[in-house]
Amino acid sequence: MTTAKTTTAPTAPTAPVTHDGPPARFTDLIAAEWLKTWSLRSTPWLYALSALAVVAFNAGTAYDHYKYWYQYDKGSQDFFAHHRLALLDAFTDNAALVLVLALAAIGAVSVTGEYGTGLIRTTFTAVPARRSVMAAKAVVLAAVSTVFGVLVAAASFASTQAFLSARDASVSLGDPGVLQVLAASALLAPVASLAGFALGTVIRHTGTSIVACVAVLLLLPMLLSDRRHLTAVLRHTLPLSGWERLRDGALAQGAPELYPWSEAGAWTVYALWALVAAAVAVCAVHRRDQ
Repeated sequence: MTTAKTTTAPTAPTAPVTHDGPPARFTDLIAAEWLKTWSLRSTPWLYALSALAVVAFNAGTAYDHYKYWYQYDKGSQDFFAHHRLALLDAFTDNAALVLVLALAAIGAVSVTGEYGTGLIRTTFTAVPARRSVMAAKAVVLAAVSTVFGVLVAAASFASTQAFLSARDASVSLGDPGVLQVLAASALLAPVASLAGFALGTVIRHTGTSIVACVAVLLLLPMLLSDRRHLTAVLRHTLPLSGWERLRDGALAQGAPELYPWSEAGAWTVYALWALVAAAVAVCAVHRRDQ
């Protein structure tokens, strides 16, 4: 009997399957982040409720002045109109606090939500250029929050001055300082959202990130006294203090500060917070795992 020997021909090693293609353009990343932002039903509601709360605070203050106008004496009425205190109603302190808290939370959730669901791994697998992805997120967030701030500031101004115009105590867009108050109030939104975005990128947990936003953006300005040089300088570096300086500068009145600073310095604080926050978010993911 003979046994047949079977031989197997050597097989050539198979090359790994690759899906080579052109790298994603930055405009493609922006388009993807735009779709991702509005794919969640909660996003429009967060912006809408935040806008409603801010406008309601401002309009409510102006309505109180309108309703109880005749309970003030003539001197108080003249003082209110002459010193253009309607600018304080156009964007109140409480409204600024709500705006900062809401937009910082939205900025933090825009990145912590992806870390919480694990979607960030899919994103970084599809686009290994992590810094480009985070830069696209920052661009979309800054654009949306800027439009939000402009609309909220405009709606607040229109509603508050409509009430006060009935008492001949309103201001118009052409009055000195009005545009500065509106610009400072509108741009406070992207500054706060980018700050929250940076904290969310570093912390990666929604609840902890929001607590950090409250501590850094809201509590620090209250804890730092403006009666001592060091704490006053530190307080001047915060965005909420910058907004207060720009608003008070538009009114050109009030008690003199012990350690005064310029309006240019307040605008610089705005710019540095936005730029540094975006840079932190972009650089924080470069060498960290998902």
